[in-house]
Amino acid sequence: MTAHEAIALLLERMNREIIGQEHIVERFVIGLIADGNILVEGLPGLAKTRMVRAIADNIEAQFSRIQFTPDLSPSDIIGEERLYEENGKKVLRFHKGPIFGNIILADEINRAPAKVQSAMLEAMEERQVTVAGRTLKLEDLFIVFATQNPIEQEGTYVLSEAQKDRFLMHVKIGYVDMESEFKMLKLVQNEHYRPPVIEQKLPQSVIFAAQKEVEKVEVGDDVGHYLVELVFATRYPLRYSKQLGVMIDVGVSPRGTIALQKCSQAHAWIHGRNSVTVKDVHAVIHDIFRHRLVISEHASLNGRTEDDVVDIIIQQVPLPKSLTEDERERILRGMKA
Repeated sequence: MTAHEAIALLLERMNREIIGQEHIVERFVIGLIADGNILVEGLPGLAKTRMVRAIADNIEAQFSRIQFTPDLSPSDIIGEERLYEENGKKVLRFHKGPIFGNIILADEINRAPAKVQSAMLEAMEERQVTVAGRTLKLEDLFIVFATQNPIEQEGTYVLSEAQKDRFLMHVKIGYVDMESEFKMLKLVQNEHYRPPVIEQKLPQSVIFAAQKEVEKVEVGDDVGHYLVELVFATRYPLRYSKQLGVMIDVGVSPRGTIALQKCSQAHAWIHGRNSVTVKDVHAVIHDIFRHRLVISEHASLNGRTEDDVVDIIIQQVPLPKSLTEDERERILRGMKA
């Protein structure tokens, strides 16, 4: 089985378990093969945990869930040295915390105090932790899915802009349509009355193979320049329109530029393309920009969201000149839809 076939199988299995969230499932898998962590925002009961669990259940990987609370300490995540007695002597041994897993669900990460968030984000960025002067590497396959509840903000510690920038994507989960919710009921009913089907798990090697193939997806100079210009439109919005100038306070970081390219490559690879197109960039740009843009108070008071501002950026930045008239027309129609 090739890496592409394995990832297609993973998507198929996850979409059988998570009804009506194909777009979000694809974003989770993009994070996996682009080797980046994901911030997930959604109301309770929208299958955030089930989605992460579905990835872990289909891969030969260790799943860890960390429920963040205000009384959590860094040692609860990273681990700690414990005193043992051996042959009459006392020795210290390091007891690993849940961060030493492969697929990590950081549930309600904004409920933990800054010290805990900092320890978690250091592990995400450096792929290692430091305990008692020793540096310990995390697993080769390591991805964090951190969740946030958008409505319950009492008793939470909002992630700073620098911390949010560490996440490859910020994915928002919404409600499914009526037909999908009906299918969900049937799925839950069947789970109660039918024994679970045991399917062979995918080895970690296919994930690493997919990551290497994604890195080889070509980004042509025309698409590369377009991608960079989209980022620069957030930093120097007045160059493009007065409307953008009054909407944006802080633009996207260079880390965001890299994330946009990596996710565009992953999206192209999933859809069987060897090179990135404008369509791939547009498909992932909202997930890359929405947590990196700081929109102005004026924009917020006028009911604008980060996604609205991204839509305007896409409209204002000229498309690559290398596109054919047919390609340009299709893209413009997609913008208006």
